[in-house]
Amino acid sequence: MKIIICIKQVPNPEQAKMDEKSGTVVREGVELMVNPFDLYAVEEGLRLKEKMGGEVIAISMGPPQAETALREVIGMGVDRGILLTSRDFAGADTWATSYTLSKACEKIKDYDLIICGKQAIDGDTAQVGPGVAAQLGIPQITFVRKIDEINEKNIKAERLVEGGYEVISSPLPLLITVVKEINEPRLPTLKGRLNAKKAEIAHWGPEDIQADKDKIGINGSPTIVDEIFTPDLSKEGKIFSIDQIEEAAEEIIKKQKEMGLI
Repeated sequence: MKIIICIKQVPNPEQAKMDEKSGTVVREGVELMVNPFDLYAVEEGLRLKEKMGGEVIAISMGPPQAETALREVIGMGVDRGILLTSRDFAGADTWATSYTLSKACEKIKDYDLIICGKQAIDGDTAQVGPGVAAQLGIPQITFVRKIDEINEKNIKAERLVEGGYEVISSPLPLLITVVKEINEPRLPTLKGRLNAKKAEIAHWGPEDIQADKDKIGINGSPTIVDEIFTPDLSKEGKIFSIDQIEEAAEEIIKKQKEMGLI
């Protein structure tokens, strides 16, 4: 079984910053890490490989320093890593990112399963995984909490929904996005770290994946950040006694109207 894992290198949330001019996340000069949800995707891919055999390939899009994220998951047991890196990819929104990752999957070919974390902590959109599936024209199951059955042709999985879960069956090839309930990611082993240190990370640019340059990076991104700003934080409150319920309700409604919420 050939499994592709999509991972992303993200800023440590405690150090995350935005470039107010470009409207993009600042990645230089801040601590970077593998997106936590992607580690659950890696772990699930490794467990399936241990059960069924095959190969696990991690792909990521980012600047050259994103190599460290690929080496980290190779240390966990991933067979090889591919970095999509080019200035032409910079500034991509979720649509352009999905397109780029899908072109890399097409170049890899003959995959059975693509696994993504449910979302990235720097964007929180949960759009890229489904976007990759849509670009490739393959089925998808999002928010997977457990794989009940899988073979070379089909999969049955539990999809987390509000108040419970759904059981969905689908033919392969397929893309799934996973939630943290699915497993507990392993730590890299000493042997894995040594393998990761000497591993050759393939670098692919737009030409390598035959990407249309009008569909990648900032030029291929229909999402436009018009303005970003830090909101003024103010702590203002009013305490009502138990016999002031009606007054409290009226005050809440008034405030919501002033804020344009109702």
